Amino acid sequence: MSVFAGIDIGTSGIKVALIDADGTCLASAARPCAVDIPHPGWSQQDPDLWWTLTAEAFDELAAMRPDLTARLTGIGLSGQMLGQVLIDAADRPTTPCILWNDQRSLAECAELLDRVPDIGWRTNGQPDPGLTAPKLLWLAKHAPEALDRADMLMLPKDYVRLKLTGERASEVTDASGTQMMDCATGAWDDELVAAAGWDCARLPGLLLPADMAGQLRPELCGRWGTPSMVPVAAGCGDNYAGALGIGAARAGEAALSIGTSGVLSAVDSRFHPAPDRAILTTPHAVPGTFLSMGVVMSATQSLDWLGRLTDTPPAELARRAGERAQEGPLDRLPVARPAITGIRTPDNRPDAAGFVGGLTAGSSKADLAYAVLEGVAFQFFDCYSAQRAAGVPIDSVQAVGGGTRSVFWVSLIATLLDRPIAIPEGGDIAACLGAARLGQAATCPAEAGAILARKPPAAATVAPVTAWADALAERYGAFRRLPFTV
Repeated sequence: MSVFAGIDIGTSGIKVALIDADGTCLASAARPCAVDIPHPGWSQQDPDLWWTLTAEAFDELAAMRPDLTARLTGIGLSGQMLGQVLIDAADRPTTPCILWNDQRSLAECAELLDRVPDIGWRTNGQPDPGLTAPKLLWLAKHAPEALDRADMLMLPKDYVRLKLTGERASEVTDASGTQMMDCATGAWDDELVAAAGWDCARLPGLLLPADMAGQLRPELCGRWGTPSMVPVAAGCGDNYAGALGIGAARAGEAALSIGTSGVLSAVDSRFHPAPDRAILTTPHAVPGTFLSMGVVMSATQSLDWLGRLTDTPPAELARRAGERAQEGPLDRLPVARPAITGIRTPDNRPDAAGFVGGLTAGSSKADLAYAVLEGVAFQFFDCYSAQRAAGVPIDSVQAVGGGTRSVFWVSLIATLLDRPIAIPEGGDIAACLGAARLGQAATCPAEAGAILARKPPAAATVAPVTAWADALAERYGAFRRLPFTV
């Protein structure tokens, strides 16, 4: 039996799953990962922490299931995107990684747009503080010594792969988030690189996600009891891996990720850039296709925020919200836009704040919980509407992520999209499954297409609730009328 490892470098934690050739998870290990917030609006992590936690997870699997690590045949990676990892000539980070949800480079976004007015039509979208190029411009002003010592720019999962293999490389999905790659051609662009104040000599070569990027270092093979020279695939960004994990590989297939942030990722056969709607459009991990992504900056993070505010577990809040919706009527409940970390799709307002309208003395914790879940659902509907308007086909939707534990939440989204949403088996580790598939495809290039398109069975299918449709349509209008800033 062949075994493949999928590594997911997430913002809140690291997961490693061991998968068989049919896509069944045989064992997994996870480690939480803290985010450093030294100032309001900042969000960063130490790249070496990712490697430490990844190695610990592999240590656990090797101790728990040595029979599986002894059969390890391939490794793939998935990772949080957009964060810059600057390394020196000895492959050591020169500065913390500024994460995808960091807001410090807002002014630099305007500078970048001024330098390259058509950047949104050539890259994955309009400049945004979460993307990599504005961060480089910010570092040039505030930490120039970190740039001076840097020998190479990499992305988060690329750094972990470097630790696994000793090889420097990146690939087209992660590179698309730097705003230095032409998304139509899949190559670094000299003008875009120069606009970010960088140079091509300090950028890694670009591979395709299922390409072999190197082999597991001998000392790690010995440490984990694996065969020698285990191939390591280039891997891809987390949203792409999540889509692959549920077999979203053909045009019209979409993955709805309800995690810390939310993303509606739709596979397209054509490049449909839509920077005016803040849609991210990039090459997909499946050659010959693109992935259109509408982004909700705070999904489960919004519910976590309310949980901290009310000292109530998020799962309990979701349960109460569902009960409150069943009690009705919806028109008496508050309306919320829980944009606690800004808005990307469709308004591109990183400066946006969260707002709640319609509060009264009688508003309850359950009312607020409903308003937050509904507000996130409205943001997903914004994404869906913007993508459809841009010409992106969306014929079927599967949902993954921690938010799918609330069937009520998924039913709100299904009602707004007016289509059923399938919840696949293994959706909680979809990114690991997708990463493992890339590891498998790297060992069997001739079968890569079938491997990447394989779909898991549905654990459940959530249908629209027609009784809510009219009320939600009216409340959506109120949601869109909420202000963005104080």
